[in-house]
Amino acid sequence: MHRKGKGPTDFADARSASQENSVSKKGETKSPASTPKGLSRLALNRRHFLAAGAATLATPYLSKIARAQGSDVNVGVVVPLSGANAQFGVNSRNGIQLAADQINDNGGIKALGGAKINLIIADSTSTPTNAATVGQRLIAQQNVVAILGAYASSLSLALSEATERRDVPLLTMSFSDMITGRGFKNVFQMISKATTMGAAQLRGPAGVAEKAGKPLKSIAIMYEDTAFGTSQAGGLRETAAELGIEVVMDEAYPLGITDVTPLINQLRGTNADAVFPCSYLNDGVQIIRTMRQQGIDMPVIGGAGGYVIPDFRAALGEYAENVFSVAPSNYDLAPELTDPFKERFGYFMVHEAIEHAVCLDVLAKALEISGDTDSDALREALRNNRFEGGWAGIIPGGGVDFDETGLNTLAKPIIVQWRGEDLVTVWPDDVATKEAVWAGK
Repeated sequence: MHRKGKGPTDFADARSASQENSVSKKGETKSPASTPKGLSRLALNRRHFLAAGAATLATPYLSKIARAQGSDVNVGVVVPLSGANAQFGVNSRNGIQLAADQINDNGGIKALGGAKINLIIADSTSTPTNAATVGQRLIAQQNVVAILGAYASSLSLALSEATERRDVPLLTMSFSDMITGRGFKNVFQMISKATTMGAAQLRGPAGVAEKAGKPLKSIAIMYEDTAFGTSQAGGLRETAAELGIEVVMDEAYPLGITDVTPLINQLRGTNADAVFPCSYLNDGVQIIRTMRQQGIDMPVIGGAGGYVIPDFRAALGEYAENVFSVAPSNYDLAPELTDPFKERFGYFMVHEAIEHAVCLDVLAKALEISGDTDSDALREALRNNRFEGGWAGIIPGGGVDFDETGLNTLAKPIIVQWRGEDLVTVWPDDVATKEAVWAGK
């Protein structure tokens, strides 16, 4: 239990308190909320169905994870379960399911008489217009109290237009600065925005390189020209200027790129000290594979997205070794929380799974505070309280505290690095679990 401003101020403290599942109202002290106690099997009845109106869309479907019950709290989940970003959507869904089971197994929402969390999951595909459409459908037909999603920034931006019109809270782990930059009152961004992520993507490795005796003097930037890539590249660019580092390549490329050879040929001619790509999975794999096959061994620092999931390592094998990435969180920072995910799903808990679990955890805590599913009461509980411990405590920075725009002001990006099949945290020093390896040393 912490008052705002008196809780853990660094992640080391937060980890030690990770089993203290607490909420504090801004300016007041509140009683601890219930603490998730590990993994259990799904206690809910599952069934999947095609929603009545889903046939009007290209491919999306709705699946109901639990039978609707009178006292259940319906929570919408909109993630890409098909298309180019499907694996990220599956990962996100798995994280939410884990958190939902833990909440329900611990008695549900006590302030609502033990109401169970009833997830209603919709496939956004990887198309923004579909994300908005299925979000509208969940609100109109499923009586959801809030929506979680939609992983990719372009999907979340479209979805947030629908939730804002219908006055329903949207909790998201998408990166784009625009998520909380439009004055919306119903959007809550769980992690740092993209420009902050981009700044950390350069500041962290710059410190590592300096420590290794190889300070960065010039860098190359390449990025997908979507909301995510464009915002994050902006953070890289601004930070390079602040640090006096020359940007010798600054190149956008289109979503769905199938041939990165021209980009890599351009990169080869720059003689940069390091390259900073902001990509999802397919483009990220192409970039690294083409670089290594051409003998370009400069350090790579990815922009999260496709660089921090097991599929990246599986696709690249030894080419992935020592590749860095910025990330909003990592599984090695709180194994007591993330090990159950690996035991259940067979792979380490990737950051989007972690942060979507945090989204549901924070929503559940807000429901405990409000004791009401009304949008106004729920929004007030989200805005006026600080959430620490449990899943909320796994966010580097110590928890979740939204400002007036809906941005979590406590979140702090980290740098991770591939070591074999593991992704280890190497920066900042106060949370690192392993020493960073720079240029093979």
